[in-house]
Amino acid sequence: MTRMFAIIERELRRFFRSPTLMLVSMVFPLVQLVILGNAFGGKIRDAKMGVVDHDRGTQSIRIKEAFDSVAANIATFKPVYYDNEVEAKEDVRTGKLDAAVIIPFQFSRDVYEGRQPKLGLVVDNSDQFISSSLEQKMSELVQSLNQPQIQPRLPDKTALEIVELYPYIEYMKYLLPGSITLAMFVSVMIGGGMLYIDDKARGVHEGYLVTPITKLELVFGMNIAGTIKAILSGMVLTIIGSLIAGLDVIFDPFRMIQLFMLILATSLAFNGMMFLFMVRVEDPLVPRAMFGILNTLLFFPSGAIYPINAFPGWLQAIARIDPFSYAVHGFKAILLKQAGWVAIGPDLLYLAVFGVAMLLVATPLFKRTL
Repeated sequence: MTRMFAIIERELRRFFRSPTLMLVSMVFPLVQLVILGNAFGGKIRDAKMGVVDHDRGTQSIRIKEAFDSVAANIATFKPVYYDNEVEAKEDVRTGKLDAAVIIPFQFSRDVYEGRQPKLGLVVDNSDQFISSSLEQKMSELVQSLNQPQIQPRLPDKTALEIVELYPYIEYMKYLLPGSITLAMFVSVMIGGGMLYIDDKARGVHEGYLVTPITKLELVFGMNIAGTIKAILSGMVLTIIGSLIAGLDVIFDPFRMIQLFMLILATSLAFNGMMFLFMVRVEDPLVPRAMFGILNTLLFFPSGAIYPINAFPGWLQAIARIDPFSYAVHGFKAILLKQAGWVAIGPDLLYLAVFGVAMLLVATPLFKRTL
């Protein structure tokens, strides 16, 4: 145990003497959290909606009043009035407008005579997000315009009442579990995988073997040290990220115990996986080249950014064995839902078993390489 603790002390001293490594392992996920959290998940605002009124009747006035109400309140779009339909369509094509509504001739007359009046909506569908948002908002406006002026005393249509279990979750909060998981992975990749290969290339590991330390003590010492580094990164980013995102679960001792156990299991899983990947590698450039591939292969299918249920079957299969998926699910359950042990129990079990299995497979490979 004394010799193993000496290995752990050496690895941690080296880690803390290089503050750049610590900053890189935590700053990148924090920057990603702040930038992506504010860049995605927001609602469309101040889009330019062209309006061409060929009717100029009472019903077209109602439509324009509805547009002005949208612009003054939720500000999804601002109406820009045109007299020429061709000019409005051309401005949509060139990007001056995001969409254009065409109110046809005799629209008001068709409304009063019940002849299925129609509005035209020209959208720039090269940007699917903006076009779908404007189409949805226009559908809501049309639906409200179709409501009868005098409502029946007894409603005869089915109504849907939505009950939301949790308060509104901003995208930054939704992204926080993935950012914590990514910070721990970066810490393991830089502070574990890359340093491990560098030591191996310089012959440090062979130098250990001329001392009384055994190979098993060396393996456990390096992996425990790597796990501690990942735990530190995970705890720091959990606290800072929760403060940035406005989550108060870090002030709950019970939730902090849950978070620590999940961070511990995730650190063990990531470190064991990285040790298996690097145990037979000799070239120091390999882990640097693998970083982008592993990041894409493990992080994006985990459900950190997009729901797993929307993935094709082959990508869902990757997500089922990806330790990132279980870490992200566990952090979401604690940070966003404040769930109990039942919700995160399967995640803790999978991550712990995965980490131990990776170490059991990697240890014989490590012995054969020295």
